[in-house]
Amino acid sequence: MSNVDTILEEARSHLKRLEPHELHRLKDALVVDIRPHHNRLAEGEIENSVVVERIVLEWRLDPAGDWRLPGFTADTTVVVVCNEGWASSLAARDLQRIGLANATDLVGGYRGWRAAGLPVREGGSQAVV
Repeated sequence: MSNVDTILEEARSHLKRLEPHELHRLKDALVVDIRPHHNRLAEGEIENSVVVERIVLEWRLDPAGDWRLPGFTADTTVVVVCNEGWASSLAARDLQRIGLANATDLVGGYRGWRAAGLPVREGGSQAVV
């Protein structure tokens, strides 16, 4: 097992990862898309998701931070989405570390969501910076 595999396994041991249909049924989750612009433009985005560049993720989602996005609390379920569900696990772990106990990610990422036939919108939304 590589070091990255070990780190990923450790991160996921603290997450209650969601399958696409589980996320689709949630009504009060904040879905955060961390995928690069070129992927979102080419493949689309999950409806009602917020695009946050990975480089500013912790600053925009720190529940006690001055730079945080409005409309969520430390108790909000935050679901991070990447292309296939790998980078999002590490990002969700980092969000838990800054105080979002209910942060998790999407099994299979955006591509798993799309393969499940769930609603998408045209991609290329402006990211929160």
